[in-house]
Amino acid sequence: MNDINRLVFTSDYTEGAHPAILEKLIETNMLKSAGYGLDEFSDSARKKIRTACDAPEADVFFLAGGTQANAVVIASLLRPYQGVIAADSGHISVHEAGAIEFGGHKVLTLPHKDGKITAAGIAEFAEEYERDENHDHMVMPGMVYISQPTEFGTLYSLEELKEISETCRRNRLFLYLDGARLAYALACPENDAKLPDLASLCDVFYIGGTKCGTLFGEAVVIPRHDTIPHLFTMIKQHGALLAKGRVVGIQFDTLFTDELYLKIGSPAITEAERIRKALIVKGYRLAFPSPTNQIFILLDKSRAEELSEKVELGFWENADEDHVIMRIATSWATQSADVDRLMEIL
Repeated sequence: MNDINRLVFTSDYTEGAHPAILEKLIETNMLKSAGYGLDEFSDSARKKIRTACDAPEADVFFLAGGTQANAVVIASLLRPYQGVIAADSGHISVHEAGAIEFGGHKVLTLPHKDGKITAAGIAEFAEEYERDENHDHMVMPGMVYISQPTEFGTLYSLEELKEISETCRRNRLFLYLDGARLAYALACPENDAKLPDLASLCDVFYIGGTKCGTLFGEAVVIPRHDTIPHLFTMIKQHGALLAKGRVVGIQFDTLFTDELYLKIGSPAITEAERIRKALIVKGYRLAFPSPTNQIFILLDKSRAEELSEKVELGFWENADEDHVIMRIATSWATQSADVDRLMEIL
């Protein structure tokens, strides 16, 4: 348990759930409903998500977490001899404990620039595979994985997403977008890629809930119906099917009522910008630009230790022997008073 007097800015899922979600869960608590996401609340959430994405034929499935969603979707889309292209900083490559490889598929990494890969890099990788006379002995690229926002808090522009989508379709690669923090992308003024854009450009994407106001849960959206036949069965096979699926359905039904999901990330973006400006004024060095809810600062290790006595930041990586990169993460629940205290400590 954290010291109650110490500020916590380690991640965007340290709090519970948005009050509107808790109220709805209490209100519906004693109602009886079907299991496995076949309940009326999940059906309502699916309809609202289809409308928000302008994808009336989309298949929508609710899973408990991001690693589950990534592992199930990737295993279900790829053939046994295929792998998934991702940035070498991508979540499936770095922070999912080899879940994709455990499922029998290799992560084929590309170098990133601020967390992003490019259409040109994807095309070159696919073309090199085809040109290689030994490619029948190699893992075939079958899919591209990207995150919005990226693990570095950066954003793909709509134009970049269009180029990547076109490249994937030209090279017969599925495009899968990890939206664990999607609410923060949608709330960011720099973002120009909306939900309908993702639905038109991606084969599969997921709308993050765990980091965006739910107790847990992600909504996997497959814009073209039956792109993955029998996905329900695949989810069951992976041990990811929730008997009380309504718990996630109710949460997403609430998030997509009165456009709450489009608004819920705004406090995080506002407070992150306040922190970012204060850091610059106070002479701190930002490790790289990130316009969303994650801020990365380069610190002397001694300074990082000093700060850790009063505020808990997230460790990102060692920059060198003397410096460390630490992450400050805001969320839908970040309070202005806590940001004021953080700036005083800084």
